Amino acid sequence: MDVLPLAPTPAQAPSQPLYLRLSSHYRQAIQSGVLLPGERMPSVRALTRLHQVSLSTAVEACHTLEDEGLLEARPRSGYFVLKRRRTDLQPPSEPESGRKLDPAQYVGVHDRVSDFVAKCDVYPLVTNLAGTYGSPAMYPAEALKNAATRTLRKHPFLLVTAPDFLHDSPLNAVLAKRALEAGMQLSPEDILVTHGCIESLNIALRAVAQPGDTVAVESPTYHGLLQILESLGLRALEIPTSPQQGISVEALDLALRTHDRIRAVVVMPNFHNPLGSVMPDAEKEKLVRLCERQRVAVIEDDTYGALGPDDIPLKAAKAWDRDGSVIYCASLRKTLAPGLRLGWVAGGRWQARIHMIKYAQSRANEVLAQYTVAEFMASSAYDRHMARLRRMLNVQREQMAEAIAAHFPAGTRLSVPRGSMMLWVELPAGSSAQAVFDTAIRQGIRVAPGSMFSNSKRFDNFLRISCGEPFSSQVDEALRTLAAIVSAQAPKA
Repeated sequence: MDVLPLAPTPAQAPSQPLYLRLSSHYRQAIQSGVLLPGERMPSVRALTRLHQVSLSTAVEACHTLEDEGLLEARPRSGYFVLKRRRTDLQPPSEPESGRKLDPAQYVGVHDRVSDFVAKCDVYPLVTNLAGTYGSPAMYPAEALKNAATRTLRKHPFLLVTAPDFLHDSPLNAVLAKRALEAGMQLSPEDILVTHGCIESLNIALRAVAQPGDTVAVESPTYHGLLQILESLGLRALEIPTSPQQGISVEALDLALRTHDRIRAVVVMPNFHNPLGSVMPDAEKEKLVRLCERQRVAVIEDDTYGALGPDDIPLKAAKAWDRDGSVIYCASLRKTLAPGLRLGWVAGGRWQARIHMIKYAQSRANEVLAQYTVAEFMASSAYDRHMARLRRMLNVQREQMAEAIAAHFPAGTRLSVPRGSMMLWVELPAGSSAQAVFDTAIRQGIRVAPGSMFSNSKRFDNFLRISCGEPFSSQVDEALRTLAAIVSAQAPKA
């Protein structure tokens, strides 16, 4: 067999283990179509010759691709590219860009979320497909514990000393340095540490809008944002948002020209929750320039931006901010420590007001967590953790998508994002995601129905399914159960 004409050196960061660089090289070849489903991989010995690596490195690279569901081993025949069932599924429907945009009060969103929480409390949990965190084993628990111990040795009175709200913690400097990776130029003074991204969004909205004002949001959007809008008495305008490209800047432009008192647009450009979409960089720049001209705040939620397939994070929309129009909000709860409520906000031209609102609302965050995380994030151990987390999530997304494609009925639609930890699944026409949730929760299976992510009825046949937990026979069985519930809804012939 002829060896495929692939580059002899895997084009990845040399700090990665060689087997991961090699597996990444062939993963790209498979995903780009250079290696087709059913086609044979170069043999292990051919890989050693072509890339000048050891036999064990070549074997481990093939095992990695096999674990990811990209290769299958055939006895006495070698490795072959696996045909992925999910390629037979169509992506979720695109929004209707021509529909009329109507502001809504979002009254009742909190009631729907409360109903979800109440039912989750009533029924014992067996399998959680609704969460947006990784499993505890995916985070650096031991390293964080050791960093906290060292912090207390260096600062023995830290826990009994009141934090000073007016002085930045060491975490600010580390976050400012890490922000360079997403294209942002920030100083430590530009950053305010918060109790998670949800507080950042709350403060940002309070800084730029008053009750009765209108805020443009993506449709669908994160249900926690909808709860904030309702609690603050803000009106919301749903903007069509593509599962592939993110918010429609053209539709937003029209909305800004035809609706009064739009004070802000809240967006999640990178790995949108729940869609998983990523805005192209050109669209991010168009969004920022539009809002600059209209003097409208952009509130950017970048919770998942660091969870892409590569070791370089996606660029934030704030990377194109020239006059402080973008308020950047982020969190470390998905990427580093779900048990710590650590988020941050860079408020642009509203930074002083954001500081005062934070002081009035919750005062300073406790500092032990900040010192601990600052030490860890300043080290190369953080980069190794993030590389490992991305690899694990990539495997879990592919495995979940394959299982959905295998089990769910005809008419199901799905696209798999290149990062993050969730899938947005469109059920066959006529399905009720709320009914699926109500049935599944009684069997101990949690899943997030699409009705939580909008005040409209447009997403009642969608489910958000988490990929945060490692794929297992239990997870597979839960997906089979969900598929059976969906199939039972199909109209009888």
